[in-house]
Amino acid sequence: MNALHLLIGMAAAAMPTLAQSPAAQTLLRTSTGFDVVVHAPYAKTTPLFAPEGERLWAGKHWNPEVLYPRPAADEEGMVFTIQHGPVKAVWVNTLFDVDARHFQYVYIIPEIMVTVIDVRFKIIAAETTGVHVVYTRTALTSEGNEHVSAMTEGDKTSGAEWEQAINASLNTARGNVKP
Repeated sequence: MNALHLLIGMAAAAMPTLAQSPAAQTLLRTSTGFDVVVHAPYAKTTPLFAPEGERLWAGKHWNPEVLYPRPAADEEGMVFTIQHGPVKAVWVNTLFDVDARHFQYVYIIPEIMVTVIDVRFKIIAAETTGVHVVYTRTALTSEGNEHVSAMTEGDKTSGAEWEQAINASLNTARGNVKP
């Protein structure tokens, strides 16, 4: 519940432009899903979809700064920031249920957009885990519409990119580097 209160406060702070002229703006909302097959058991897959584990495969741009809890721990209510070009996004882990195989993150780029990332895991086999990811993006301003549109286009190819990067990092960790 604390994470929900934090999100409501952050969203309110991020939306001053909406209060000025909501009728004058048509704000874009998109939802894009994709699937990833990870060649690892569920217990080894889940950390790869948490802030620290994602560092192993997401590239140099993924550099979360954990604000809560300290020391950093993957848990519901975790708060961290990520630099997105000239702006900083505030992320909250709103659902972290390993037993139910369901994670959810919300991030806000003030005065631009809110993104909900829903991650669901499915055990396919002992050494294979399916992951279904849905990005729901909502613009907060007309400028945000452009960001939502551009990021949604990127979301459409993310599944294949994530699958390749995750499985390559797992192969490297196992010492199975292919030339």
